[in-house]
This record gives sequence, C-alpha cells and structure tokens, in this order.
Amino acid sequence: PRQTVDAMFRRWGLDPDGSYLGISMRRWPGFEQKAPLIAAAADGYRGFVLTGNPELAESAGLRAARSRRYWSGDLACLLLEEPRLDDAARRRFARRRLTAADYVEGIVKGNVTILGQAVTLVESTNPDHQAIAQEVIEKCLPFSGNSIRIGISGVPGAGKSTSIDEFGIHVLERTGGKLAVLAIDPSSEKTKGSILGDKTRMEKLSVHPDSFIRPSPSAGSLGGVARKTRETIILCEAAGFDKIFVETVGVGQSETACHSMVDFFLVIQLAGTGDELQGIKRGIMEMADGIVINKCDGDNVDACHLAARQFRNALHLFPMPESGWTPKVLCYSGFYGLGIREVWDMIYEYVDFVKANGYFDHRRAEQAKYWMYESINEQLRNGFYNHPTI
Repeated sequence: PRQTVDAMFRRWGLDPDGSYLGISMRRWPGFEQKAPLIAAAADGYRGFVLTGNPELAESAGLRAARSRRYWSGDLACLLLEEPRLDDAARRRFARRRLTAADYVEGIVKGNVTILGQAVTLVESTNPDHQAIAQEVIEKCLPFSGNSIRIGISGVPGAGKSTSIDEFGIHVLERTGGKLAVLAIDPSSEKTKGSILGDKTRMEKLSVHPDSFIRPSPSAGSLGGVARKTRETIILCEAAGFDKIFVETVGVGQSETACHSMVDFFLVIQLAGTGDELQGIKRGIMEMADGIVINKCDGDNVDACHLAARQFRNALHLFPMPESGWTPKVLCYSGFYGLGIREVWDMIYEYVDFVKANGYFDHRRAEQAKYWMYESINEQLRNGFYNHPTI
C-alpha cells in the first residue's frame, strides 16, 4: 500500500517521489516465472521496492549496492538501492540477435513481430544495421511485387487516417487478403521527434487480424514519405500483404514522392479550400489518379459537390496522363463510411484499365529505375559524409 511505502521511505530519509519501482509479489501467482521480467524492468532505477516475498529478487538475479528491510505488520518490504542484473542473469535473459536469414524466414512466414523488427532495422542509420538490412531486402525481393500499392495523400486534417480505417475494413471484408498500412508522421525540426499517433485513429484496423500498421517518422525526408518507405513496402509484400496503403504526412502542393512508389495515387481534398485556380496548379494535382472530397455529410454536402465540380473542370485543363486514364473526382464521408464502395470501385477500375493497356508494368519498371538512381545518390552521399577524412 502507498501508506506503507511512504512510512518506509520516511524512516529511511528517502524521497517517496524519486524514481523507484515497486512490485507486490504477494498477489502475483507464478511470480517465479515473471521475476526475470520484473528484474529487467527494475534495472536502471535508483531503487526497487519488493513486498510480500522479497527473496525472489535474488532468484531473479537482481543485485544492489545497498539493501534494507522493513516490516509493516506481516508485510515484508525490501528496498534495493542502485539495482542491477548480475552478469549471469543478463546473459540468460538477453535477446538473441537475429541474423539476416532469421529475418527473411520470419518475414516470409508472415510473422509480423519479426517484420516490425526488420522495418526498424531498415530505418536505422547504424552502419551495422544497414548492412544486415540490405541483405534482408535483397533476399526478400523475389517474394515482392505481388500487391496493389495505394498512396493516400492530402492536406493536414483532411481525414487521411480515419479514411484509411474505413477503406481498409471495407477492402478486407470485400476481397479478403492482408493489408499493410505505412503511416508517415512528420518529425519536429526542433526536437527531431515524432508523435506517431496516426494509428490511434484506425480503431478497427488496429485490432483486425489481417492488418499491419506501421507508423514511421519522416525524419527530415521531403516529399511526404519516410526515407525507407520503398524498402518497407518490399518487406511487407514478402510477408504476404497483397494490399499496401502508404499514408503521407499532411502535404502541400509539391510533395509528390509518394507517387513514385505506388500504383494508384489518391488525393484527399476538403471543400472550401480554394477555387478552380488551386485545381489547375501543377504539382500534386496532376500526379493524382483519383481525387476524393472528404467530409461530405451534414450541412457540408452541397459544398463538397461544388468542390467536386470545380476539380473536374480543372482536371480537363491538364494534358492526358501517360496511362490514358482520366482521373475521377468523388465525394465521400470517412467518418460515417458513406461512399467508400464507390471509391474502391474507382481504384479497381483503374487497376484493371492500366493492366489491360500495359501501363501497370511500365510504371513499376520506371519506378524501379527512379529508385535505383535515388539509392545510388544516397550511397554516394553517405560514402562522402562518412569518409574518415571528411
């Protein structure tokens, strides 16, 4: 109880609000099996308070610079100051380092835990990690290329994450298969950190057994995607995901890197964000294979249909895309799930169209060539900056 801990700390002259970890062992059945985890969690704290059966600390391999005992009625308390795991316990509970073959085997079997670890390895800037990551990617390449890659972009607040939740559930229930969502979150220019909170808006997908959601920081990369999004797509395809969503950060007019790694580029717009002049500006609009107006519900329905007409008029001023496909403009509501079927019908219509005229494979080949040049530039740049003389 908190009162017992406070009394114990006052007696010893310690700060009860310091960084101490407390565990009650009396109410934990099978604590002998959990003790190593508790010991690992306590490692690094200033102190560790054990109550109920303090002797288990020693069996867990937990040592301390100083230890003190305290009794409150029949409750035994043990305070370990500057706790640490002994060397034998560290070796016993240390995580085994996976080899490139282990990663590939787990990915091909569809193990999402190993897939997540592999993505972390790919995103790491550690040279040792990069060497293993390149080997993993190379061995996964023969298993990739068998999915439909869909890029989803739009301005901040357009409802990308909420829409993905509805899109994903719809397509999984309609066609089955497995879905991977790669959500890119902007990184702070000041602290370099990212919230990675897009998954919180995907309440249905996050608990679906056939979905995999991976938030990644942009880490200063321009274009709305992360530095290693392309490589992550390859790993997800090797793991058996036949549908890949790439959600960009909230973008403006020129962030179009996502277009160079997906088969269908969907731009989510809002009503009332500009006139027809915004629609004819070059950039993300001319890259779009489909445009959807979100939040078409309630009092906003008329405004959304007006915006859709303006975008359709603007798209007629663009030259015909190389694919021969004329981008469509639809309205829907991601929050209420209205119009989702029509959006997916448009996507599948596009995929059938470009596969029939051969543009699907042509675009994949052009994208591979583009990313080959990007990889060469990155390797040359890294080789220059990491050179000992430089």
